[in-house]
Amino acid sequence: MNDFGQYGGSDEEFANVRKYQAEVEADPDNFESWENLLKACEALEGGLSRNSSPQALAVFRDSYDRFLTKFPLFFGYWKKYAELEFNIAGTESAEMVYERGCSCVTHSVDLWTEYCRFKMDTTHDPKIVRGLFERAATFVGIDFMSHPFWDKFIEYEERREAHDRIFAILIRVISIALHQFNRYYDRFRTMSHTRPLSELVPADVLSRIQAEVQAELEAQGGGQRPELEIDREIRAKIDALYYETHMGTQNETSKRWTFESELGRQFFHVTELDHAQLNNWRKYLDFEEAEADFHRVVGLYERCLVACAMYDEFWFRYARWMSAQAGKDEETRHIYIRASFYVPLSRPGIRMQWAYFEESHGRADVAQDIHEAILMKLPDCIEVIISGAHLQRRQKGLEAAVQALKDQIDAPTVDLYTKAALVAEWALLLWKFKGSAEQARAVFLKNAQWYGDSRNFWEKWFQFELEQPTHSDEGAETAQRVKYAFDEFRSKSRLSPAVKKELTQVYLDFLVRHGGKDSMKEYIEVDRDTFGPSSVTGASTMQAGARENGAAGPELDEASKRKAESRMFFFYEAHMEPNAAMQGPADFN
Repeated sequence: MNDFGQYGGSDEEFANVRKYQAEVEADPDNFESWENLLKACEALEGGLSRNSSPQALAVFRDSYDRFLTKFPLFFGYWKKYAELEFNIAGTESAEMVYERGCSCVTHSVDLWTEYCRFKMDTTHDPKIVRGLFERAATFVGIDFMSHPFWDKFIEYEERREAHDRIFAILIRVISIALHQFNRYYDRFRTMSHTRPLSELVPADVLSRIQAEVQAELEAQGGGQRPELEIDREIRAKIDALYYETHMGTQNETSKRWTFESELGRQFFHVTELDHAQLNNWRKYLDFEEAEADFHRVVGLYERCLVACAMYDEFWFRYARWMSAQAGKDEETRHIYIRASFYVPLSRPGIRMQWAYFEESHGRADVAQDIHEAILMKLPDCIEVIISGAHLQRRQKGLEAAVQALKDQIDAPTVDLYTKAALVAEWALLLWKFKGSAEQARAVFLKNAQWYGDSRNFWEKWFQFELEQPTHSDEGAETAQRVKYAFDEFRSKSRLSPAVKKELTQVYLDFLVRHGGKDSMKEYIEVDRDTFGPSSVTGASTMQAGARENGAAGPELDEASKRKAESRMFFFYEAHMEPNAAMQGPADFN
C-alpha cells in the first residue's frame, strides 16, 4: 500500500484514499471499491492537474494502472485515464495510455474512435493520422456497429477537404455489412456523379466498361456520339455495378440484423449476462462460422469476448475454432493466454485445456508450468493435481505419476479431503497401469481409517471392486471383496446419511446384477437397515453394535470372517514398508 502522508491535500482526502485502498486490497474483485478508489484519487488536491504534487500523481497512476490490469476491458476507463494524462502531462503521456488500451481492447470501436479523434486534434502530420485510422480499420472496420469510426475517418478528410479520399473511404464502406449501410451508399451515389471516372473504379474495370459502351454504341449505328453521352453511358454502367454491390451489402446486413438487435450489453462488466443474451451470442457465432469469412468470424468472437469475457465456454469455443484453421497455432495459443487472464481461477478448466494444447505441440514443460501455476493459487484442486500426475505418467512413466501424487499427499497445504481423492487415484493408477489389483486394494485397505469423511475415496474403492472379474470361480471372491468394502464403508465412513444412502444403492445394484442365489438375503437386510423407518434402522444399528462387541453376525461366522480379513490384508502386509503400520495416512509404498 502506498504512503499517503506526503500529499498536499486534506486529511479527509488522505482518509478516503486509505479507506478505499484497504477495501481493494481486502477484496480485489469488488468493483465498487475500485470505483470509489479512483474517484478519491481524482479528487486529491481539489482535482488533478499539471500542478498536482508528485505524490498525488503517483497514487493516481498506480490506482488506475492496477485497476486496468485487473479489468483491462473497461474501455471507458482507458479513455478517462488518457484524458486525465493529457491534462496532467500532455500528448505523449496520453498517447501511451491509448496505445495500452487499444492493445487490451483490440476490437473496441469506441476506444479506437476516441484514439483517432485525439490524434486528429493533436497531430498535424496527415500521414501519421491516416496511419492510425488504417490501423484501427484492421481491427474494427468490419464491425457491424463501426459507423462512429467511419464517420470520424470521413470527418478528418473533410477537415482537409480531401474529397478524393472521402470518396475512396465510401467505396470501401459500401461493401461492408453495417448498421447504417444505407447512409453511406446514399452519399457515395451523390458524390459519384461529380467524381472523375478514374476514381470510380479500378483502371482495368474502367477499360472494360468503356469498351462495352463503345461496342454497344457502334452496334446501334448513328456515327460518332457526343463525349457527354458516352460519359453518361459509362457512369450508368458503373452505377449499376455499385448497385449490385449495395444489394449484396443489404442482404448481408439483413442476415445479421436479427442477431444484432438481440445482443443487449456489448461492453464488459462484472455483472452477469442473462440466458437470452448468451444464447444469442451462440447463435450468432454459429451463423458467422457457417458463412466462413475468417475475418468476420474473428471480429465477432472478439466482440463476444468483451461482453462474455468471464464465461469460459466462449473461450473454449474460440480456441477450438481457431485451432481448426490451418496454420493458426500461435493465434490459438494467444487465445488461451488471454482466457487464463479473464476467466476466474476458480474455474481452471480453460487453463488446463491450454496445458493440453501445449503438450500436444511437444511443450510438456510448459504444460507442467501451467499446472504448477494453478496449484500455487489452488493447492487443493483435485482435478489439477490428478491432471498433473497423468501428465507425468504420459511423459515419464507410472512411477513419476505416483510420485507426483505422493508429493501432493504429503504437502501441508493440501487438505484431508483432497488427500483422500489423491490416494484413491493412486490406487487406480496401480491397478489400471501396473495391472496390480492387489497393490491397489492394499492402498484402499490401509487408508480407509484415515479418510472416512471422503465420498470420493469410497466411490473409487467401490468402483475398483465392482470392476473386478465376476465370472467363473472369481465371481464369489469378487462378491466377497465388494461386501468387505461395503462393510468397511458402513463401519468407518463418516458421511452424511444422504450420501450413505446413495453409495449403499450402488452396493444394492451390484447384488441385483452380480449376486449369487443367496444375495437377496443380503439385499433385503441392507435395504431395510438403510432405507427403512427409524424404528427399524435404529434397531439395526444397535444390533450392529452388539455384533461389533462380540455377538455373532448373520453375514459371516468368525472363522470365515478371519479368513476373509487375512486374505484382504495379505497383499497389504506384503507391500508395506517395515514398521509402516504405525505411520500416518497414505504411507503405503
